[in-house]
Amino acid sequence: MPTPSPIRRETIALPEASLGTQRTWTALHYGTPGQGPKAYIHTGLHADELPGLLLCDHLGRLLDAAAARGEILGEIILVPFTNPIGLGQWVNGTHLGRFEMGGAGNFNRGYPVLGPEVAQHIGHQLTDDAAANVALIRATMKTILADLQPVKEMDHLRLTIMKHAIDADIALDLHCDTRALMHLYLGTPLWPDAKDLAADLGSHATLLAEDSGGSSLDEALGGPWWHLAKAFPDKPIPPACLATTVELRGESDVTDDLAAQDAAALVRFLQRRGVLAGDPGPLPALINDATDLTASDLLVAPVPGVLVYKVGLGDRVKKGDLVAEIVNPLTHERTPITATTDGFILVMRHTHNVRPGFQVAKVVGTEPLAHRQGYLLSD
Repeated sequence: MPTPSPIRRETIALPEASLGTQRTWTALHYGTPGQGPKAYIHTGLHADELPGLLLCDHLGRLLDAAAARGEILGEIILVPFTNPIGLGQWVNGTHLGRFEMGGAGNFNRGYPVLGPEVAQHIGHQLTDDAAANVALIRATMKTILADLQPVKEMDHLRLTIMKHAIDADIALDLHCDTRALMHLYLGTPLWPDAKDLAADLGSHATLLAEDSGGSSLDEALGGPWWHLAKAFPDKPIPPACLATTVELRGESDVTDDLAAQDAAALVRFLQRRGVLAGDPGPLPALINDATDLTASDLLVAPVPGVLVYKVGLGDRVKKGDLVAEIVNPLTHERTPITATTDGFILVMRHTHNVRPGFQVAKVVGTEPLAHRQGYLLSD
């Protein structure tokens, strides 16, 4: 009879940000470190995005049961709410969890860029053994992170997350958009290896970039591998961390049915990757192939007013098609917003009072767009 796998709860106290106030970060550890593949899964980095928190309730129950049956083959770290700072940010009854209100910016930007510093340390130590190179790079990244001396509470939070995820084979950062279909952001070198994740989750879009700007968490974890592979092309350096941002549809998609569906999909994925025992069954068909992030355009409001959509999620549009209008009820003027590329509607706003520059929709196309260069994210 299989031996039940260990489960450990780890709680880390963040430093006081103000007198009399201290927050804690809690992770659930399944399995044995160093035994089999490692998966790091967290949610709520943008603390007002709640579908992932409910998913982790369902996933945690499934992992508890798997542990009791002795089915944890590797190591899993599950963090059901990774951002206690953002969870506590309320203003007049409104939760604001995307930006740190002390002025430190977006919670999913500004993570350490480790690739160049690692390259300075390891060049003469690399060999023709890919596994040895992976171990060397992970050890070096851990050393670099251990030497960092953060001061601000937010930087302590960033470092805590990085230390737990930096040696993971799989790192899933669970988010959601405003109104959206399920989709992934993924490092280009990770495709097509990550097709199983996209297929199991039923992702409608997988948006690829090596550097989308801002040093988001997934690129801070995955980016060093392809940076080093380019820096040392004569040495075998695989993309050893499947780091991705998973967008769990929209902010209002907080239901037990969806959370249970997504948790079951992640269990199947972890079974395919040898982290969990069990038969995941046949891989579902991929809904859409991956596309370059530069082929997806962000449509923005040119004027203030009331946003009225003329399309729905998943609708296909052609360049020039009407996507929405912005209404000025005083002048009766309607300002059209049209598609700039052929594709389908992946993301829409959930609020209809807009100002100039507000993102109205994301259209996923297949042809890279000349104006989509440099910083590719929407803050």
